[in-house]
Amino acid sequence: MRRQKRDMTERAYQRGYQAGITGKNKENCPHTQQQLKQEWITGWREGRVDHWDGIDTATALQKQAFH
Repeated sequence: MRRQKRDMTERAYQRGYQAGITGKNKENCPHTQQQLKQEWITGWREGRVDHWDGIDTATALQKQAFH
């Protein structure tokens, strides 16, 4: 059985969050399409806030699962 691919906007958000929680720069955004870029940056911002608040990687993964 094939798994459906996640929505591209959700994927952009998740990848942005992962970049933010690991401390990467927002200039690393790989998207050029405005909607995907905005989702990535939104995820990146939330990831940075969680990083600054001291949330560890395991907790961040749990948070992503419920997003």
